[in-house]
Amino acid sequence: MPTLSADLSSISSRGQSYADFFKLPLAHQVWRGQVGDFQGSGIGSSLDFQDHRSYMPGDDPRHINWQAFARTGQYSMKLYREEVRPLVDVVLDVSESMKIDDDKWKRALELFYFCIHAALKAGASLSTSVVKGENHIHFRNDMIHNPQWIEQAEQLPATSAACPPELQSVPLRAQSMRIFISDLLFHDSPQTTLVALAREQGRAMLMAPFCVSEERPDWEGNYEFVEIEDSSIHPHRIERHLLERYHDTYHRHFDLWKSLATKHGALMARVPAEPDFQSSLQYEALAAKVIEF
Repeated sequence: MPTLSADLSSISSRGQSYADFFKLPLAHQVWRGQVGDFQGSGIGSSLDFQDHRSYMPGDDPRHINWQAFARTGQYSMKLYREEVRPLVDVVLDVSESMKIDDDKWKRALELFYFCIHAALKAGASLSTSVVKGENHIHFRNDMIHNPQWIEQAEQLPATSAACPPELQSVPLRAQSMRIFISDLLFHDSPQTTLVALAREQGRAMLMAPFCVSEERPDWEGNYEFVEIEDSSIHPHRIERHLLERYHDTYHRHFDLWKSLATKHGALMARVPAEPDFQSSLQYEALAAKVIEF
């Protein structure tokens, strides 16, 4: 299992540089909340005129349309579009399958830091967590640039391969954009994860890092497979028909994820580990509107 705490600073720096070229699709969601630079669904005090209505007791007199009053003798209010800060919750899956390959784990961390820096660059309110099975850790924003967080994440208890990440217990804020970075290689139905991410009117976005060796393995002959979660050994002889069955099952697994993600209004993209970061995003993420220029 690779440990990348020593390289975390350079990974974070790369994530910050990527945020100068790509951004999160925050402008396509209606927001409510703190004052910021994005248009909200309510009425506020920005310079963006929206509508007008009759004056009601308790209204801010600064927004009275005095020109209209001079013409009609009736008080009316100028309404302006509310300006808010988006809420972005970034959740990183730190299960053992995410770390089976160095390039895959580095790509996952690059995605993690890209999302963090892109959210901050957009002026969003940021929240970060890691999850492993039924356990999770929520980090203060000042912790995510300290290698100590990854050491804490590596101390989470081991889980079985069939154990999905328990997202219901992860602190997700109401109406936030929830970015879940995971290889999605667990047995549970995608429905469970997607419903957990969409609770309290949240918007789900899935980034799934993967490596070629798991998507298109070239196994042939006798192998001893090691269960990554518990280190148990399983001997198998791989014939061509079994390898074809693996390929078929693997692709049907992600076809189901994409189909159900669309049904739940979630954005989803798989992100290959081997190319450079820009090329990996062009694999699916740009076309799926998970990220934008």
